[in-house]
Amino acid sequence: MFQSIKFLFALFALLVIAFAPSAVLAKPVPQPPNILFIIMDDVGMDQMELFGYGGIDSGENDRTPQLPNIAALAAEGVAFRNTWSMPACSTSRAVFFTGRYPLRTHVLGALGPLDLANAQVSPYEISLPALLKQRGYASALFGKFHLGLQGENPFTYAMPSVLGWDYFYGWLDVTGDPHSIDSTAGLGNPEEAPGEYHCGFVPLHVADTGACYYAKGQCEVLGVSDGLPPGRACRDSGGILDPSAICQHPMPGNIKAGFQNLSGHYVSPLVINTKNGKVERVPPTDSRARTFRGSAPVDGALDWIKRQPKHKPWMASISFASAHTPAMQPPQTLINTDPANTSAITCQTANIAAQRELTTQLIEALDTELARLLVSLKLATYNPDNSLNYEAGQNKDTMIVILGDNGTLATAVKEPFDQSRAKGTAYQTGVWVPLVVAGPLVNGTGREVRNMVNIADLYQLFGEIAGIEDVHATVPRKLDSEAMLPYLTSSEEIDSIRSSNFTQVGINEQEGGALYGPCAISGACTQIPVSSSVCTDNGGTWYGDGSTVEGIPDGGLAYCCEVNQYLWEKATDSSLPWYDPTPPVYYALQPLTSAAVRNDNFKVVINTYVGDPSPAPFAQDPSEPSCENPWPVTPEFYAIDELAPLPLIDKEGNDLLVNQNPLPGPLQVIFDELHGELMATLNSEVPCPAENLITGLWTFDGNLDGVIDENDLTDLTAFYELTGGGSSWYDVNTDGFTKVDGDPDENDYALVQAKLGTNCAPE
Repeated sequence: MFQSIKFLFALFALLVIAFAPSAVLAKPVPQPPNILFIIMDDVGMDQMELFGYGGIDSGENDRTPQLPNIAALAAEGVAFRNTWSMPACSTSRAVFFTGRYPLRTHVLGALGPLDLANAQVSPYEISLPALLKQRGYASALFGKFHLGLQGENPFTYAMPSVLGWDYFYGWLDVTGDPHSIDSTAGLGNPEEAPGEYHCGFVPLHVADTGACYYAKGQCEVLGVSDGLPPGRACRDSGGILDPSAICQHPMPGNIKAGFQNLSGHYVSPLVINTKNGKVERVPPTDSRARTFRGSAPVDGALDWIKRQPKHKPWMASISFASAHTPAMQPPQTLINTDPANTSAITCQTANIAAQRELTTQLIEALDTELARLLVSLKLATYNPDNSLNYEAGQNKDTMIVILGDNGTLATAVKEPFDQSRAKGTAYQTGVWVPLVVAGPLVNGTGREVRNMVNIADLYQLFGEIAGIEDVHATVPRKLDSEAMLPYLTSSEEIDSIRSSNFTQVGINEQEGGALYGPCAISGACTQIPVSSSVCTDNGGTWYGDGSTVEGIPDGGLAYCCEVNQYLWEKATDSSLPWYDPTPPVYYALQPLTSAAVRNDNFKVVINTYVGDPSPAPFAQDPSEPSCENPWPVTPEFYAIDELAPLPLIDKEGNDLLVNQNPLPGPLQVIFDELHGELMATLNSEVPCPAENLITGLWTFDGNLDGVIDENDLTDLTAFYELTGGGSSWYDVNTDGFTKVDGDPDENDYALVQAKLGTNCAPE
């Protein structure tokens, strides 16, 4: 097994070298700037006051996040007003770390524990760290990973190393996102006896003193300090509070056991990779694993960056988990709010006002930690009033890029953006994200770029910052990036480089074509949450496997449309034990797949559903809601703009195909062009062999070199040996196994062997 791992590490290193043109490697140039890439989680354009948004009705009960440090960078850099991401976190990360749309990487949606390796970023992709390695860069990633999940990935906890990072210091959660909050606050087993401490700490109304224990055995008695409850102060410092108690030695057994519990943004499954493939899984008793997720990536990045030699450029990606659910109070030192009032906020997802305020606080804490990072690296200083002074920074050899990975979660969306069409959809609220760039290559600071940019373009930007003249020529497969560097280097306004923009989200490949169960949130039902815990952490009701809803069968419901059928049956079948004649309120269905394309002024969206996405109210149509599979795909057509504070976006009721039927001639021409471009893009990736198109986009050419040959058989065998026949990128029949013998229909080796000599390199 170990020899196979070493073989594959060596193989991927050789692939990177082989794909690097000799002219690029040999050309002597001055040392390029370092790159500091800041990724914000679930922070859409609706949250950004510096762009003129942040909520038209914001007030005491729905504050706009105060982000003075990001604003200070924008004032000395360039703010991109018109940036599109993908609608989900894994999908976006795969795009900006490979420069390729989801239809090419096959990372179609947010990864979950049942998604096969086929749906995770392939080690044969030329990742961003692999690209920059051609220019001598060292690369590190801190915080959230979510480009793969260890459950079905052949490299398990070594995934970041295999994808090219020299160093990784972050979280490899089972679902890719923060764990649920330990509502026992470490005082019990949350699976056996869920507690009542919804924010993960003992609140003030329970105890105003207590013994705060730390994992190594230390203990101190804490009381209320400046309005801060001892339970929160103890949790924030990595401890567990025994309420209204004094210190005991040894510590009580339940508290000792509680140090094994993961909890939201405060106790995390920290993993460290080094460039030789070594993996350290940090236990939850370690203080590094008990550090707030808004601070841990900064701690890790500062340690690594300060160890880098001056003669070698580096790229550090700090991937925050803010403001992903579950929403919790950040450490009080990172936010400017009243400690007592903030500590009294509930973290229960049913309280939407509290969820919105906690989300705002998480984003503000991120802004505070960004300042600490920049000042510690001497890229900025603090003014006397503690505000950030980027202009006064001593170290000007680093480009800084700040990006939101996708739109805001529906419950936290600010007006006038659309809560019903937020994260997870291809509508504007789901994909319109902030992007700020500052650093030595920026000419003419304080500018806004209104031209279209896609997050795929960051791949090319980083390559060009590193000095690679033609990034597309360097990578041996289709890239979807366009140039961005001219927007930075030209102080004058330039014409748009992109003539259109694209986004996509879908269902990741699972064994047997399965998908995650339905989750009903507010008035909509979605199948994006990858487990019951993720569903409930987002304030939803789970109808999938393990549902606790009365009357849901073992194994759960398969589709959201079946939730509406369940509600109809519950109201109409008096023989059911859970019969309730109250007329049901049906859920609108979130799309299973969604894609969109736009030009400067118009946008086309297509969604796919199983069942009627907007069933008629029961009083209007008392018949059973449809679960037709698939529901007919109907394109939508919108006029859009980026005006502040009231942008024109693709809200329900604005569809021009409905409002102006038939379309006037000029609009019909625009629609036809955009719809044609959208379909052409979606059909632009042909699997190898081409006849596999009928079963999906999965390719027999696992190493992505454009030909099915003996190298594929060699690599398939290596994965078989590495995984013992488990999931890999050579599971060509997507049954969850990589097989080299047995039934011909199950034997991946035989299936690939039968196609030897197939050439599928793009023209």
